Amino acid sequence: MADQKFEVKGTFKNGYDYQPFTKEIVAPNEKQATERLLATIGSKHRLKRSYINIETVKPVDGE
Repeated sequence: MADQKFEVKGTFKNGYDYQPFTKEIVAPNEKQATERLLATIGSKHRLKRSYINIETVKPVDGE
């Protein structure tokens, strides 16, 4: 199965506030896209997964 592009939207804790984000992730399915996003944002911003809220995960059409 080929990898697809997914658009993931949500918020993450930045100090006392929550910052919105939209990120495109390449993954084989929605679950893997979610895991890759949590790993990426968690390591980049030094956040635990409980501080990252994912609202939507949807495939992106076209290239």
